[in-house]
Amino acid sequence: MVNIALLSRWHVHADDYAREIQANDNLSIKLVWDENADRGEKWAEELGVPFESDLQKVLTNPSIEGVVVTTPTNLHKEVIISAAKNKKHIFTEKILAFTVKDCEEIYNTIDQYGVKLMVSLPRLTEDYYLYAQKVIDNNWIGRLTTIRCRTAHDGAVVGPGESEGWLPKRFFEKEQSGGGALIDLGAHPIYLTNRLAGNVKKLVSHMNHTNNLGADDNAVVLVEYESGAMGILETGFLSKGSPFQLELYGTEGTILIEDNKIRQTFGNGEWSTPDNPPEALPMPMEQWASAIINGTAPSINKSDVINLTLVNEIAMKSNKEGCWINPS
Repeated sequence: MVNIALLSRWHVHADDYAREIQANDNLSIKLVWDENADRGEKWAEELGVPFESDLQKVLTNPSIEGVVVTTPTNLHKEVIISAAKNKKHIFTEKILAFTVKDCEEIYNTIDQYGVKLMVSLPRLTEDYYLYAQKVIDNNWIGRLTTIRCRTAHDGAVVGPGESEGWLPKRFFEKEQSGGGALIDLGAHPIYLTNRLAGNVKKLVSHMNHTNNLGADDNAVVLVEYESGAMGILETGFLSKGSPFQLELYGTEGTILIEDNKIRQTFGNGEWSTPDNPPEALPMPMEQWASAIINGTAPSINKSDVINLTLVNEIAMKSNKEGCWINPS
């Protein structure tokens, strides 16, 4: 049993991770810390565990072996590096940090102190992604020419009689979050297309502040990959009922994924569904637990995490400067 401290309920997925820990026979929640003491005390009471207001006391507690970091994103670097230096394994919400330089500093510390770090990129474990990767690896649609991915929801839509959407205001406090829709929900299209299409050659982005909340609530990124393929990445907090979509177009076929439904055609004009798509991999929390206990290598790796931040970093620059930007 690995004893876990939960570090902050700032992120909307914090409760999800607590439930995943409770469902895992190898993990146990023992402590809660939060930069907002009132919020943390309430959470600890709900979970039936102590609240500790001093982060360093949590990180130096010898009974705590791992931490789940769902703090504001601007605290990730400081908290994660401090946790690593105290030999705590770390599970954290995307993105790891705002810059590639900061990510590299975090990984250097992780390597130095020999702890396990997992960043939650859950769609890389889904069966539809694994099938899309199999299609690419086996060249079933020929040369990939275009990839499109959309993930959006209605978190910033204000309903009748309401003053705000269901996403908390803190998500739009740019100093804490680093951005809005793109850096948060847009992470999914970014890390999926990074895996499927390869290295980014250049990109241009546009981020709208439709509701003037302080950060972008609707965003599009156009990408040219080193392979010559083009990418269209879409995200936003203003779309009610928007399905997840992943589309791959090639010289010999097309794969269309909507939510978890897959359609494909391999150049003969006939559409079909896969006979035996791969089974989904364990979710990131389960992979993290296995890495700690059994030393197994997670399917989500450093390159996935670094390249996610890389695309975000240059997309922010592109939006600010209004032009195409390359990673160098």
